[in-house]
Amino acid sequence: MFGIFGNEKARILTSRNVKIIEEIAQRTQTIETKVEELVAARKLANNISCEREKAIAYHDNIAPRMETIRYEVDKLELLVADELWTLPKYRELLFIR
Repeated sequence: MFGIFGNEKARILTSRNVKIIEEIAQRTQTIETKVEELVAARKLANNISCEREKAIAYHDNIAPRMETIRYEVDKLELLVADELWTLPKYRELLFIR
């Protein structure tokens, strides 16, 4: 691309794509980290024998982690082209008949 447009113009034309790639990489890393945290938190919560205490642990520790993951995935859905996103998007699931 640099040979076609010259260095400065090529840098301008590719800068948006580089930002998108960086955002996808950052969000993917965040999702991976949060999923690992979620799995660890679920293992702890699942070892609680009292059902009430287990429910509180899920409310206080599991649900917020799931919301964080969901937020990141929702943002990724907006960045990735539909033909590259192989799973149904949340907004598509809402309107399936």
